[in-house]
Amino acid sequence: MTMTTEQRITLHGFNNLTKSLSFNMYDICFTKTKEEREAYIKYIDQQYNADRLTAILKSVADIIGAYVLNIAKQDYEPQGASVTMLVSEGPIEQAPDESFEESPGPLPKAVAMHLSTSHITVHTYPEYHPDEGISTFRADIDVSTCGEISPLKALNYLIHSFDNDILTMDYRVRGFTRDINGYKLFIDHDISSIQNYIPPEIQELYHMIDVNVYQENIFHTKCKLREFDLNNYLFGYTKDTLSREEQLEIEKSVKWEMDEIFYGKNMVFT
Repeated sequence: MTMTTEQRITLHGFNNLTKSLSFNMYDICFTKTKEEREAYIKYIDQQYNADRLTAILKSVADIIGAYVLNIAKQDYEPQGASVTMLVSEGPIEQAPDESFEESPGPLPKAVAMHLSTSHITVHTYPEYHPDEGISTFRADIDVSTCGEISPLKALNYLIHSFDNDILTMDYRVRGFTRDINGYKLFIDHDISSIQNYIPPEIQELYHMIDVNVYQENIFHTKCKLREFDLNNYLFGYTKDTLSREEQLEIEKSVKWEMDEIFYGKNMVFT
């Protein structure tokens, strides 16, 4: 569906479409001992505490042109953090044409758009396997907007904000708005894939799968890192301190964990 700028600004009243992006990232680490697992969880809680997460969400608000109305943030015991941000419209009622292009959004800078009252949330979930030596960190970020700008424009920045082994992203447009003739619009921009909002240099790093339901305006993309360097999955030491047999066993274990998360199912470890 192609719309002109004139069509975009001649709606009957406000743009009532709700556009929601769910961004989920996973970081995976091999932690051999209980002490290593506890140290990894402590490191994650320090790196992605409520203050750091708040700064990330403020940058997301800048990218989608939103005013921050209210912030609720919390660091949890024994681990994890949450931030919820209520945002409202920016000062400019007409979004520039590039806001509708199916292309990666900017990294942090001021971009003013028209946005109704909406919200941005993040929750973190550090955890570890009690026996197998695998620890994972998951962050879930939801960006929901009402108005012209799509939260997909924040996707490029979100990917750059975390160390990602696995990514899952969902985008859905809900509701409808009307043009001045009363014609219903169930989506107001072209989209064929979430991948088109990810820069090519980032796409090259990942295996990517789409599951899209176009007639329902539902889009899903998941990503898994292509290259594997064991040093990136060890906490506090390098693979040079391990025997070749240990390296192969840990690599197998970490890759198995990544595959289970990527495909969303438990697999038989052989």
